[in-house]
Amino acid sequence: MAEGTHREVRAVHEGILRRQSARESSARTYARALPIVPVRARGLTIEGADGRRYLDCLSGAGTLALGHNHPVVLEAVRKVLDSGAPLSVLDLATPVKDRFTTELFRTLPPGLADRARVQFCGPAGTDAVEAALKLVRAATGRTGILAFTGAYHGMTAGALAVSGSAGDVQVARLPYPQDHRCPFGIGGPRGAELAARWTESLLDDPKSGVPLPAGMILEPVQGEGGVLPAPDSWLCRMRRLTADRSIPLIADEIQTGVGRTGAFWAVDHSGITPDVMVLSKAIGGSLPLAVIVYRDDLDVWQPGAHAGTFRGNQLAMAAGTATLAYVRENGLATRAADLGSRMLARLADSLGAFACVGEVRGRGLMIGIELVEPESDAAAPGGRPVPGGCPPPVVHPSPPSDHPMTPGSLEPALSPRPAAPQLAAAVQRECLQRGLIVELGGRHSAVVRLLPPLTISDEQAAAVLDRLTDAVAAVARNHEQHGPHYLRQPSPAQRVG
Repeated sequence: MAEGTHREVRAVHEGILRRQSARESSARTYARALPIVPVRARGLTIEGADGRRYLDCLSGAGTLALGHNHPVVLEAVRKVLDSGAPLSVLDLATPVKDRFTTELFRTLPPGLADRARVQFCGPAGTDAVEAALKLVRAATGRTGILAFTGAYHGMTAGALAVSGSAGDVQVARLPYPQDHRCPFGIGGPRGAELAARWTESLLDDPKSGVPLPAGMILEPVQGEGGVLPAPDSWLCRMRRLTADRSIPLIADEIQTGVGRTGAFWAVDHSGITPDVMVLSKAIGGSLPLAVIVYRDDLDVWQPGAHAGTFRGNQLAMAAGTATLAYVRENGLATRAADLGSRMLARLADSLGAFACVGEVRGRGLMIGIELVEPESDAAAPGGRPVPGGCPPPVVHPSPPSDHPMTPGSLEPALSPRPAAPQLAAAVQRECLQRGLIVELGGRHSAVVRLLPPLTISDEQAAAVLDRLTDAVAAVARNHEQHGPHYLRQPSPAQRVG
């Protein structure tokens, strides 16, 4: 590209970013850390207005199961456009909707598909969460909800109430099992056992202050919470606890569904059948679509009890049908399990030597790397110094523990190092400079997250891991050489405005 042309392209790119900063809400998020202007995309690759190409491991926060502009999705959308069919029809029956519902029911966990009902909600996942909460309250006549620390279920009032960042709400909060930052300081099957005991005690103790709830909502893998896969045995325990007490179990599969974790639905790993499933993101094939699927005996709603103008998005249903069928017919869930396991193993090998890497974890193509303070006396949220030094970095390249949760000796684990959100942000910046888009998450935004499309090739996966490893190495090196000053440097988004 000629120098003059390059300057013109750069000026267009920076002008768009400046106008976005001046015009859009301060609530904008991804645009701050990722100052790019996408103009073309295909599969894993995005091309920006500045001519740069990026490997996209954000995938619309997990929306793009097949990557950008997959041919089967484009073909499905074009067929609807060319047919002259209406594009938005409220909740009227259409051939497009019928095909979507048929394909969706074909994928549901055994025990649910044969007696399921589906409610088409507003176009965002948070709308479906609201519908699920309303449904179980109507069906049980109760009001309370059980939810988990670290959860993320959306941005509307009810969804925020059951998320980990909730404020003054009428929701009982339960411990979610994890290894690296186990709330009981133990981790593994023992930590999961204590979390389950806590839940059981809360429900059965008449003085717990928590009356029998309308439902329990959980994520089989907490995504925004830091890529925390729940042990399969713990999920089975939650299923038994709720079933024995006639508490509807709501599985939020908005980010984990459609093959992401190595099974079509993340609950399939444990073999449980929830009473309600909340679905969005990938089910729309990159277009806005959200539904809840639930047991027919919960269907006590009166006509109009839950509605929404844009619940009849025909293009999203066509794109969703194509995506669901492609994932199912091409075994992409199995592919995600295999490739994800290999990616985790390689990350464990390449990042395990860095003191700033606390843990590598994930399931399928839902991967997280937690960044921690490398110094033993560092003070930061999420951990405490360990007298006499720090524990070594932890890597978990295997799926979540499925060991039976049985009583036994409960020995405390070493305290993890403090979470390092500034280091994670630095890794994200270094990744972007190398043409790799990643997301941050976790309790303290200290987890670098990978959500590549299920269609990613082995060669592309290797390129992603090379760039990520190089970015972590650069951050570790610069932090060692320059200390906190390096981390205080403004991000590209801040420099643009």
